[in-house]
Amino acid sequence: MDEREREVRRRMAARELYRDADPGLEGLAEERTRGKELADEYNRTSPRATAERDRLLREMLGGVGERVWVEPPIRVAYGRHLHLGDDVYVNVNLTVVDDGEVFVGDRVMFAPNVTITATGHPVHPDLRHDGTQFSATVRIEDDVWIGAGATILPGVTIGRGSVIAAGAVVAGNVPPMVVAAGVPARVLRPITDADREWSYRPPRDLPLP
Repeated sequence: MDEREREVRRRMAARELYRDADPGLEGLAEERTRGKELADEYNRTSPRATAERDRLLREMLGGVGERVWVEPPIRVAYGRHLHLGDDVYVNVNLTVVDDGEVFVGDRVMFAPNVTITATGHPVHPDLRHDGTQFSATVRIEDDVWIGAGATILPGVTIGRGSVIAAGAVVAGNVPPMVVAAGVPARVLRPITDADREWSYRPPRDLPLP
């Protein structure tokens, strides 16, 4: 690894601006390509090929706990920066832009079409016209449920036991044991012992304008 690549890796970890496609960064490019190759292999496996899926997942990702199930397809930037705890369930079409680290705790559930991005770009076009970006670690704590189509943005922590509603865009930290929804996501209410008494409640009629 030469000095330029070492400096870019430092910037990635330090939440500073960086470019990752310059000459001398072939090591980073190879890591990205290898992660995508493994994801492609994983996505083409048979539903019955559970042992092969487990092998590929453990080679592709930075950490995989016990009893993890990932429904293909999955998309990654690197793969190696994504860490899954025990008893994680991932439904179809998880996209993880893991230029930065993404840590997922135990018993986390992902509905279809969730996006987690640990990387973004500066708002001002003069700072991003050449692809300059930044990365910040995403943390999803134990027992979180993330609804269909939700998007988790760089640097966010989602606290233990919380629920992220379908379609939410999470740009801020979510405390433990709450329901958050909306664009941008906001806390709707706490999760309490009353939620232990479950029964199906049909959707309410939407009011007319």
